Amino acid sequence: MATKLYVGNLSFDTTESDLRNLFESCGSVTSCNLITDKFTGKSRGFAFVEMSAPAEAEKAIAELHSKDCDGRPLTVNEAKPREDRPRGGGGGGYGGGGGNRNRY
Repeated sequence: MATKLYVGNLSFDTTESDLRNLFESCGSVTSCNLITDKFTGKSRGFAFVEMSAPAEAEKAIAELHSKDCDGRPLTVNEAKPREDRPRGGGGGGYGGGGGNRNRY
């Protein structure tokens, strides 16, 4: 069973291939997903790496958490399931006032 890891505090210059190479030193990487801004395409500074076995994920956490990568100490821990977040804010609509409605 694969284990997904959260990798944070990434340099904006770090690429998916950099991450994959780094994590392959700890075992087999099933997937690597660098999160990017949907408008600019630039890195948002974090990624998710999926290791093929829990033991490999534990090894990656032990060896790579706080390790320097492109001048920044990595944050590596087991990813938590995504929580449902409410969509959007309150309703806009039109304010009151006016007072000129229904005039002939």
